[in-house]
Amino acid sequence: MKCLVCLLEGPSERELLKNLLPRLLDDKVEVHYIVFEGKQDLEKQLERRIKYWQKPKSHFLVIRDQDSGNCLLIKKNLQAKIDQTGKQSTTTVRIACHELESFYLGDLVAVEKGLSLSGLAKKQEKSKYRAPDNLGNPAEELLKLTKNNYQKISGSRAIGPHLKIDGTNRSHSFNVLLTGIRKTMA
Repeated sequence: MKCLVCLLEGPSERELLKNLLPRLLDDKVEVHYIVFEGKQDLEKQLERRIKYWQKPKSHFLVIRDQDSGNCLLIKKNLQAKIDQTGKQSTTTVRIACHELESFYLGDLVAVEKGLSLSGLAKKQEKSKYRAPDNLGNPAEELLKLTKNNYQKISGSRAIGPHLKIDGTNRSHSFNVLLTGIRKTMA
């Protein structure tokens, strides 16, 4: 049986994936979530966690927010740590540009449904929501847009089941994540 090990910056990423992965993966894939206490904890423990993972046929998915950092440098740094494990061929690194909330702003229909709000979907054509990965602070934007109805963990849990997985999400980094998961587990 194949195994996907998700190494995540925090609990909101786990809540998103718990709703997303069953729609993307064969039910014969065993999924494990390793949740860290932020990006520094993830980077500190990443190499050790992957290197000493013992379950055969395991593939690894690393997800981290870009925040205000340089996406390419962040990915390069994570990849260097993974290279030290000898398991780079079974590891996929994905960076949420700028934050996980960009994924949600890329599908306002999902936000509307997940948070039981109305009128959000029609805002998808506003310029800032057509390319949410370009927003400097998507979490703050999502709070404003939902009039503080969005909370990181419960919001991820509520919105995740409604996110479209057909490539129509306006967040490029979300679509790259989906492609990476599919390719890793093919």
